[in-house]
Amino acid sequence: MACGSTHVQLSFRIWSHQISVDAIPSADQVRITPSLRSQKGSVWTKNTVNFDHWEAEVTFRVSGRGRMGADGLAIWFTTAQGLDGPVYGAADNWNGIGIFFDSFDNDGKKNNPAVLVVGNNGKLVYDHPNDGTTQALGTCLRDFRNKPYPVRAKITYYKKTLTVLINNGFTPDKDDYEFCTKVDKMIIPQEGYFGISAATGGLADDHDVLSFLTFRLTEPGQELMPKEEQDKYQEEFENFQQELDKKKEDYQKEHPEVQREPIEDMYESVNDREIRQVFEGQNQIHLEIKQLHRQLAMILDEQNRYVSVVTDEISKRQVELVGQVGSFQEMGAVVATQQEILRNLNELRNSFHESLKQIGATQHQANPVSMGTYETVQHFSEIQEHLHVVKRNIEHLITRNGSPSENQGEKCPDPPKMPSCLGTIHFLVFVVIQSVLFFSYIVYKSQQEAAAKKFF
Repeated sequence: MACGSTHVQLSFRIWSHQISVDAIPSADQVRITPSLRSQKGSVWTKNTVNFDHWEAEVTFRVSGRGRMGADGLAIWFTTAQGLDGPVYGAADNWNGIGIFFDSFDNDGKKNNPAVLVVGNNGKLVYDHPNDGTTQALGTCLRDFRNKPYPVRAKITYYKKTLTVLINNGFTPDKDDYEFCTKVDKMIIPQEGYFGISAATGGLADDHDVLSFLTFRLTEPGQELMPKEEQDKYQEEFENFQQELDKKKEDYQKEHPEVQREPIEDMYESVNDREIRQVFEGQNQIHLEIKQLHRQLAMILDEQNRYVSVVTDEISKRQVELVGQVGSFQEMGAVVATQQEILRNLNELRNSFHESLKQIGATQHQANPVSMGTYETVQHFSEIQEHLHVVKRNIEHLITRNGSPSENQGEKCPDPPKMPSCLGTIHFLVFVVIQSVLFFSYIVYKSQQEAAAKKFF
């Protein structure tokens, strides 16, 4: 183990609940706070624990509908039960240690969700505006919200060293822990209460605790807990379990109408949340593609206007351009290039239109998870290919117009001056700038969507 002990001895698996008002116990978990605003809840051991060295393993789940949550969850070992208060649902000015899982960014430094270790001798007031960073003895950045599997925290206090390990909830492996933080030369009370609390604010999450196991750590060769003490804890656990079962039966007898309405149906399941997040992502992609479609239509209007101007000027000066074959061919090449650009842009617009149709059809199908994202990425690839074609055509035109060596064989008369609004160089520069900006916009939006998917 990280604490250095070669023998880890199980102290007890008894968790006697001293539950605050907003906490909701059930057979397999305790919901410390539901996903409602301004809620507080906490659960504490009924009796004190007297360990020189100990280890706590907590399994919990923090889930919410938004991309941001609040306020967070805290694991405690203190000399008194902090049943209610402003620090993640527990009392301030505690005497002991608190490990905070802070999900809301109060100081605006974008350093949340985070895990903090804060000690207190009973005189410290928690620094909420700065998310406790001015008082933290150790910290690490960990995203513990909306994970596919429950998150696990292993907190070890051994020889005045506190170590925090986190299982990030991405795999079902219970032993897949990552190092979070370590605090040396830390002195905490030997006797105290274990507790866990949570709170919500303007934003809200469900804070569910699935298990809370405490272990006593001993030096190699020391005796195990006396059998009398083990029997005492086992008897207390069985009495508590019987009392809980009896209360559940009494409640069902008093409320027979709710027996067919389990409490789990009142909350969003993991599968429902994943499907909802996929739909939200597809809707966002749908809106972005619509925006690109509108901008593409504006570009097409601009190109049509320029082609119309060029065509009108050629028609007006067709008589004057007789005998000036070179200039006439050059203007014809410009018109042909513009028409090719228009064809490419029309293909892009059709591609956007097909994307909108397919995303709309995907959102009405039974399996929204497997479609939508792949097809949208495929259409972005097609858009990039079309933009490359436009870029090559423009570069080819600029190269052809800028190389004087091809026309050194014969000298053609100077072409007539064009109107100032129809300069060829200005027109080509404008087309190149438009194409580059359009391509940059698509790449930027693609990166933005990829970054947003991390939170789904």
